[in-house]
Amino acid sequence: MAPKAMKKATPAMKAMKASGQALTKGSLAQAIADATELKKSEVLAVLGALASVAEQEVKKTGKLTVPGVCMVKTRVRPATKAGKREMFGKVMVVKAKPAKTVVKAFAVAALKKAV
Repeated sequence: MAPKAMKKATPAMKAMKASGQALTKGSLAQAIADATELKKSEVLAVLGALASVAEQEVKKTGKLTVPGVCMVKTRVRPATKAGKREMFGKVMVVKAKPAKTVVKAFAVAALKKAV
């Protein structure tokens, strides 16, 4: 009976809507090319190089900061034991899951203040 009472007490949350479309890789390259007076193809090559360097650095050290944009970190998610867990009022049997490394990105403080 408690889950029903809790369900009525919490109002439905509305999803945040983006004000416009997200930039695609091509439109991002075009915007950077216009701002820096480079060719779009050169900017695409730089973006590709940035992605490969970021991949290598995150694999090697577990952390990468793109100045003014974001910080990418790896985190080890611990293993979970098998057993019975209560979820939504029902007891369910869950399988054991191994530990795994996940990648997380965090916005830099300057970007947070700008938004």
